[in-house]
Amino acid sequence: MQYMTVVQELFREGGPMMVVLAICFFLMLAVVIGRVFHFHRAQIDVHEFIRGLYNILKRNRIAEAVAICDDTPGPVAHVVRAAILHGDRDEMTMRRAVEEVGFQEVPRLEKNLRLLATIGYIAPLLGLLGTVSGLLRVFGEMQGKGHFVETIRLAQYVKEALVTTGAGLLVAVVAVAAYNYLVGRVEALVLDMEKAGSEVIYFLLRNPISLEAPASEGMAPETTGGEHGANEDTP
Repeated sequence: MQYMTVVQELFREGGPMMVVLAICFFLMLAVVIGRVFHFHRAQIDVHEFIRGLYNILKRNRIAEAVAICDDTPGPVAHVVRAAILHGDRDEMTMRRAVEEVGFQEVPRLEKNLRLLATIGYIAPLLGLLGTVSGLLRVFGEMQGKGHFVETIRLAQYVKEALVTTGAGLLVAVVAVAAYNYLVGRVEALVLDMEKAGSEVIYFLLRNPISLEAPASEGMAPETTGGEHGANEDTP
């Protein structure tokens, strides 16, 4: 309760610019929470994930390997899935498929990070704008009343200037720190994608697979063609 009273007092003393800074703060908070949750779901044990797929691919159970990739969240599984679906092609084709998926995943990882960086850049400027507004009121009061200016009223304007400056710097510090942390998480996930893609491609080159076998295995001749066509549409 006392905390809320302090916040309300700061908003009252900081002036209109405090509302703008509060909006920036809550936007920043929403972005950080959303990205942290997304990265937490996307982070997997790459070594264990790939090792499990190797055991399945060695038995040429392609459909099971693809299903595991579909059920595993995160960009690493998507990159590995692209490599497996092109596992019967040459190395250049597999690498091109992996790179295309990687190019699609990176913007998803970086979603809203530019907004976070923008808040970090403009928050001090917004605080400075509030400072200038408070100082202009000080000089306007002095110009209007000359030497007979109430000290309490001047202190109110000066405090407004200082409060908005402090709030702007606080928002900027948190936004920049959060941005650098999230960029580090993105770089770690991109590194995992590149590592996983390269390792799976190397494995598939040494252990060729047949994408036709799972589709035709154990099926009646009249249904094989339809199932094969469905598999071609899936990638």
